[in-house]
Amino acid sequence: MEVFGIWIAAFLTLCIYSFLYRDNPFYRFAEHLFVGMTVGYGIARSIHQGFIPLAWTPLWAAIIGESPAGYFKLIPICIGLLFFARLSSRHSWLVSYPIAILIGFGSGAMIPNAFQAYIFEQTRGTIEPFGSIHAGTLSGWEIFEAVLMIVGVVCTLTYFFFSAEHRGPVKWISKVGIAFLMIGFGSAFGNTVMGRVALLIQRVDFLINDWIGSISALF
Repeated sequence: MEVFGIWIAAFLTLCIYSFLYRDNPFYRFAEHLFVGMTVGYGIARSIHQGFIPLAWTPLWAAIIGESPAGYFKLIPICIGLLFFARLSSRHSWLVSYPIAILIGFGSGAMIPNAFQAYIFEQTRGTIEPFGSIHAGTLSGWEIFEAVLMIVGVVCTLTYFFFSAEHRGPVKWISKVGIAFLMIGFGSAFGNTVMGRVALLIQRVDFLINDWIGSISALF
């Protein structure tokens, strides 16, 4: 069974890489299989980790009289069922209610976390090294890194400051901010490429060592 699994994995890997030649039935088969398995797994996981423990079990406990408070679960259940109103052209307008609740709740939950992660923590990380500089615990290179970071932050924020016309000193500072942005985008893109190349290396290593190795073992 282990060898059979290796052959299945090798076949699907070759089907995906066949797209490098052109679109073909093998690639579409692997693509549809992957999407179908992903959706099926997501639905099964939502049922077993969401619907059954959070909705069905408390509601059934209320029905049999163990916990009457489970009837309150009918409220979110009915709101969730309104998503299926989109299937009816006559009642599709009802879907706006659960969407509004979902967006409102999601925004209320995510906005404070976003401020904490992307504003407060970033601000603290930018100015924190200067406390160590004042205490004299940083080396010369670490001081240079702290100063370079604060220069990059100020110049980048100046580029996105549109309340004043970008001319004179503001123009040149914003141009430095563009350079920092390009460096950041380039490093992010390079990291993405490295990740994809690492995946390619792993698949090629699998085909050469595991798949071809299993063929050699058979003969």
